[in-house]
Amino acid sequence: MRKALLPWLGCGLLAFSGCASKRGINQEELVRRTQELANAVAVGDHTPWEKYFADDCMYFDEDGRKKNKEGVLNDVTPLPQGYSGSITVEKEQSHIESDIAILSYDMKERENVFGQELTARYHATDTWMWRKGAWQIVAGQVFRYYDDPPRGAIDPRTFRDYVGTYELAPGKTLIVSREEGHLFRQRGDGPKVELIPELTGVFFRKGIEGRILFRREKQGKAEALLERRNSQELVWRRVAGVSK
Repeated sequence: MRKALLPWLGCGLLAFSGCASKRGINQEELVRRTQELANAVAVGDHTPWEKYFADDCMYFDEDGRKKNKEGVLNDVTPLPQGYSGSITVEKEQSHIESDIAILSYDMKERENVFGQELTARYHATDTWMWRKGAWQIVAGQVFRYYDDPPRGAIDPRTFRDYVGTYELAPGKTLIVSREEGHLFRQRGDGPKVELIPELTGVFFRKGIEGRILFRREKQGKAEALLERRNSQELVWRRVAGVSK
């Protein structure tokens, strides 16, 4: 009886050891799998996405859309003719415990559209979980880094139309001034911030998402400054001109 038990016990220990070695995962392997997923995007290959995403996963893309696994797979489609591109995983960080592994990383996207080069940067965080003998992604979220648009070639002489004092509410004002061919805005005692032209009447602030627009009156002077955030606007009404 003892002779029969010992071989069984030894086999059990070997089996447990083999299971543990498969269960363990490190950052290098997580990055390898993530790059495999990224490489499959441009060609529309579902294979790694089917393999590494759990059937009950939750995924939130850069547009804020919540997707299940079917939704994730539906978005993995080949680039159209005339398009090519690649995604590189970089700046990765991880936190790994017994059954859970979290990988956070940047993605640098390069796209060629009929000879024209486009780039974009994203940040993603994936939560992997060991279940049913495999590591799979159970949750993921992506956001896109904001990049300033190029400065527009706008005649700085038009900036004089925007110079003035604008009021949001009684006692809450900002001043738009023109200095050496540049336009600035200053709220109260705060610092002056350059309004960089994108298009005629449309400006942005360096590193800040959103736009500053000027609404003109019939005579051509600005009557209001619109501080646009996403699809909403704060309206600052012009109350005085500034001679600069």
